[in-house]
Formats: sequence, C-alpha cells, structure tokens
Amino acid sequence: MSEHVGGTHRDQTVLFPDTLDKYVDAKNPVRFIDAFIDSLNIEKLGFKHSITCDTGRPSYEPSDLLKLYVYGYLNQIRSKRKLERECHLNIEVMWLMKKLAPDHKTHR
Repeated sequence: MSEHVGGTHRDQTVLFPDTLDKYVDAKNPVRFIDAFIDSLNIEKLGFKHSITCDTGRPSYEPSDLLKLYVYGYLNQIRSKRKLERECHLNIEVMWLMKKLAPDHKTHR
C-alpha cells in the first residue's frame, strides 16, 4: 500500500455519470437561473434574434446568452473572455448553456 493518496492515471478510462445533469445539484443556483429565464417572454422584453447572411453562422438563442450573462453577474464575472472560459471549464456553466460555448466576440 502506498504512503500517499494517488490519482487516476490520465490514460485510464473513467466512468462518469451518464448525463451532465447528475453533476449539478438540485439546489444549485444555475437551475434557478435556467427556470427563471425560460419563464420569461424574451421577445416581449425586447430581445430579438439576429438576422444572419446566408453565409453566416446561425445565431445563439437570446435566452441562452441572457442565462450566461445573469450567471456572470451573480458570480462577479464581467469579462466576455472570462465567461467564454467558464463555458469550457465550469460544469455548472456547461449545464446551464447546454454545452454551448459562445466566444468573446459574440454579440447579444
């Protein structure tokens, strides 16, 4: 037996929960953000879909971006670059954004 606690070898296959949902506790604030924003009438509040060119990439749902900005506000993350990083690193944000990761140049 080893004297120290050892980690898992990086090449070792690890069994994770089946879904990302199992990583986010039922009382986690991101669940409130998700439910609250989904309950709003986004278009009535003035949020509109952007119109892209035929060659452009599809836009993000305004409600998804609003969820990200509300998360950032509540967690004192104001920078778009830091929010972009959170989309790749933070499991709560991955759950909230459904694994979408808008980059820092994304507008509304």
